[in-house]
Amino acid sequence: MIYRIRHVTTYSYEATVASARCVLRLTPRDDAGQARLFGDVRVVPSARLREETCFFGARLHHAEIDTPHRELRIEARARVRITRAAPAAPAEDPAFEAVRAAAATGTSRAPDAPVHALFPSQAVPAAPEIAAWASASLPAGRGVFAGASDLMRRIHAEFAYAPGETDVATPAREAFRARRGVCQDFAHVMIAGLRGLGLPARYVSGYLRTLPPAGQPRLVGADATHAWVEAWCGPDLGWIGFDPTNAALVGPDHIVLAVGRDYADVSPVDGVVVSSGGQSLSVSVDVVPEEEARGG
Repeated sequence: MIYRIRHVTTYSYEATVASARCVLRLTPRDDAGQARLFGDVRVVPSARLREETCFFGARLHHAEIDTPHRELRIEARARVRITRAAPAAPAEDPAFEAVRAAAATGTSRAPDAPVHALFPSQAVPAAPEIAAWASASLPAGRGVFAGASDLMRRIHAEFAYAPGETDVATPAREAFRARRGVCQDFAHVMIAGLRGLGLPARYVSGYLRTLPPAGQPRLVGADATHAWVEAWCGPDLGWIGFDPTNAALVGPDHIVLAVGRDYADVSPVDGVVVSSGGQSLSVSVDVVPEEEARGG
């Protein structure tokens, strides 16, 4: 499946912005089951753009804008081929204690190594109450894939999807206590629960297919950037994606932008502006199979 992606972010400011410096993570990565065929980022007013790849593999654009402006428009377009399928339950599902031990004794420090997703991080500090709640999904001897799947389904069942009631700075503990939030909150809660039990878990920022196949339910989080979790399920199974917002294993409808320890590592747009007064933000995302974009 080849997708065409268009992502437009517009900031409107109450007062003129003299200058801005931004970091953009808006280009889908080359990843297992995913190949970027095209990627382009355009900024209005014009910006000096510098590209690099971060430690975890995200493609970054550093934008420097020195033209005074009242509106900043960032448009990202991409073509991505997805070949991954949602995984089936493994024939051999290692006990979570064995996976925990393997993660704790591993020696690799490569970007994909589980050690980077094992400890508390900026947006996911230690939360014993979340770990205690998550432990019901991972009793002694239970397979790590089965346990992570159960935790994903419990978050979907017990938490209300409530846009506008949290923001990017909402702590995982607050969303956990309220049992409300959006995909970012659900991902942070699941990560806190798994890490609290000694299991590596990392945050994924990406997209969902805008329109589902005929007869299939529309996934929550389409038409915006989405977030889900990858849990390390041992050296044989590796990283597996879990989407607690939709109680779904990550498959052909998910497109990865960036992977990190939490949202702070993968924010699609980050930076500083020199101005006073407030701002408003609008975001538009379309993720459409190429044959549909061509009219069939």
